Amino acid sequence: MLFPLCALSQNGKTDKSTDKSKSKPSAGKAGIGLKAGLNFANVTGASSISSKNKTGFMIGGFFSLPSKKLFGYRMELTYSRQGYDFKTNTNTGTVDQNYILMPTLTTINLGRFAQLQFGLQTAFLLNAKADTSTTPSSTDPYANAMSDITKYQNRVTLGGAGGFEIYPFKGILIGARYNVSFGDMFKTPSSSSNTPPSFLPSINAKNNVVSFFLGYRF
Repeated sequence: MLFPLCALSQNGKTDKSTDKSKSKPSAGKAGIGLKAGLNFANVTGASSISSKNKTGFMIGGFFSLPSKKLFGYRMELTYSRQGYDFKTNTNTGTVDQNYILMPTLTTINLGRFAQLQFGLQTAFLLNAKADTSTTPSSTDPYANAMSDITKYQNRVTLGGAGGFEIYPFKGILIGARYNVSFGDMFKTPSSSSNTPPSFLPSINAKNNVVSFFLGYRF
């Protein structure tokens, strides 16, 4: 009689410990997930336009391979609304840019509850628009209008991404990411007919974005 009772007791303890281990978060867990958050974007190399941070948003999904060791791998697909506010001697306004981002990241697991991430990123520009206003004396044809400036920008740029995530509860993640473009935002003008508007910065301007997000891993 004692042996079956002991066996049942041991099985019950094993099941409880298994359930507890399943409920614990794990930085190296495999699977897919979704995340969404806020962007704080700006441009570098654009001192001529006194650029300022612009708030946007991001939403995307990711796939990560299982990893019980220190290093892992992760792929993402994200829609990102970003841009910048600007001010020149004759123009003030804002530029909105819509991107699809595809980061491929190496991950470093810091125990079960945190993860560092870094890697390369390809950015595909969907469209870009500028909402400008000018001084009354200006003859800029782009004045006081929402102008499509997509044709002046490079549609594909390479960059880098780095950040971290923490996993406080099962499935839940909280994170931050810094994205920076290695390539120029604007094309080199090929002719006088393709000269960009005066309020656009020099061709060596580059995007940089800080993101804060929440997500869930399935």
